[in-house]
Amino acid sequence: MPSLMYEIAFALWFIWPAYVANAFPVIFGGGRAIDMGKKLSDGKPIFGSHKTVRGFFAGLIAGVVISVVQTSLLQSTILSDFVLPFQFNILIGFMITLGALVGDLAHSFVKRRMGIVEGAPLPVADQLDFVLGAILFSLPVSASSPPLLTIVIVILITPPIHLLTNFLAYLVGLKNTPW
Repeated sequence: MPSLMYEIAFALWFIWPAYVANAFPVIFGGGRAIDMGKKLSDGKPIFGSHKTVRGFFAGLIAGVVISVVQTSLLQSTILSDFVLPFQFNILIGFMITLGALVGDLAHSFVKRRMGIVEGAPLPVADQLDFVLGAILFSLPVSASSPPLLTIVIVILITPPIHLLTNFLAYLVGLKNTPW
């Protein structure tokens, strides 16, 4: 049976494209809002101005590039001894990436419906929206879904990682809030 550290490495390998896809809009976002500034009948934005076309595609491209690199490494001699307990390839990486971005959009949609303004925190949901989307989107294209332990580890380690990276992004001026 693999050690806990090995299981954590598996979990990080699986979710890495989602982490990258979630971070890149912060760095390369801006510009035109995905919802084009439109509002629903409730008078609230669909997603809000922080969800931009450029940010979405920056996240998508970055996550796919990471997936290509991961798949290439798995096929090389560098990681030939690294055996994953689930299948990983570019298609799965793409779906993980897309799921992360769609999960984040769905979360923004729900926050706007709840009357939560852009940038205001919604603890736990803010940290897990993208990983839940990533996991859900990966399931239909994976011949071997990630084991339950991998999913549990991802859900447990993501909130502290997310909070730490957001705080660091705040310290270097990439974000206006530390959350």
